[in-house]
Amino acid sequence: MTYAELKEALYLFGFHENDLLTIKRIKQRHRNLVRKAHPDLHQQADPTRIRQLNEAARIIMEYVNSYRFSFTEEEFYRQIPEEHLRHQFSWDPIWAGVAELKEKH
Repeated sequence: MTYAELKEALYLFGFHENDLLTIKRIKQRHRNLVRKAHPDLHQQADPTRIRQLNEAARIIMEYVNSYRFSFTEEEFYRQIPEEHLRHQFSWDPIWAGVAELKEKH
């Protein structure tokens, strides 16, 4: 696969190379696009469109499945920003939820 092929596959799915995607989102988009292009559901559907979508899905998933994941703390907090905020401000009673507990009692 080339970068141009990956980029073309992303654009076919309506994604951009700067998008942060999950496998779930990629599969959902593929399913929705195939459903819209399926000849059994739409009489004017182009049968080559499904082949193009399946090839694009193959290219994207090949890239995703060969992606190297980092499990460093820095990467963890980059991927889950709300946990980064919780970690950063856990000392603060408002962010840590202590103020809510005091208000309830």
